Parts: sequence; C-alpha cells; structure tokens
Amino acid sequence: MNGWIEIRESGIHNKGVFAGKTIPKGTYIIEYTGEIITSEEADKRDTENEKKGLTYIFILDEDRCIDGAIHGNDAKYINHSCSPNCDCEIEGGKVWIVANKDIEKGEELVYDYEFPHDDDVKDACLCRSHNCRGFIQANAPNA
Repeated sequence: MNGWIEIRESGIHNKGVFAGKTIPKGTYIIEYTGEIITSEEADKRDTENEKKGLTYIFILDEDRCIDGAIHGNDAKYINHSCSPNCDCEIEGGKVWIVANKDIEKGEELVYDYEFPHDDDVKDACLCRSHNCRGFIQANAPNA
C-alpha cells in the first residue's frame, strides 16, 4: 500500500485504521472492498454477525451491499464517529474513503456510518466526540 494507513487497536471499537502519515483533505485513501451481495443476504449475514459483535456490511443502495468480511480489505476496520474526518464516495459502483479534512499522522480514520434511523435496534455509539449522538443511526429521532 502507499503508507496512508496502518491497523491497530482502537479506543472506539476493536481494531481501527490510523493515518500512517499526514493525509491531505480530498485524498482518496482506500476503496472499501468485499463481496457484492443482495440486501436480503446482507440482512441475514448482519443478524448472524451481531452474535459476534462485528459486522462489515456497507450499504451501496437499496438492492446491493458490500460484505467486507468476504474478500474485503483494511477499510472494513474504519470505525464510526459522529465527528468524521472521512466521507464515503460511491463512484462507478466502488466505495472510496476520502479525507474530508487534513488528517494528522497517528489520527484514527473515522466516518459516519449513518445507519438507517428506522432500525428496530439502536446501536450505541462509542466515538466520544464532542457532538456524539449517542447512537450510530443517522438523525435518529429521540436517539
């Protein structure tokens, strides 16, 4: 790889992705890869994965998802934060993790997972940012 990232233990959750060197705003850091699956299959796998406490499902659109646990790369270890320093850009069916500000060497890369707010179960957020919503769901009413 190009030295942009390194994987190590995270204070947010499990493993995390950290800047191996200063990353300038606008940099396409890494593509989120994995097996392309249907939304129905993603729901099945997500239910199974919840028992283990880890899931690497990225929603592409209402019909397709990427399962980073199958043929995925280190992008699957990027944690959620309510104050993200990265965004996800979908271009040509590929998901890119892009720096939305300059990221200092050693800083953890994070993006807002924006889980649907209509999920039955609210997932607690552990980001500890100054504007933490308390939940990973985006715009969750009464989160």
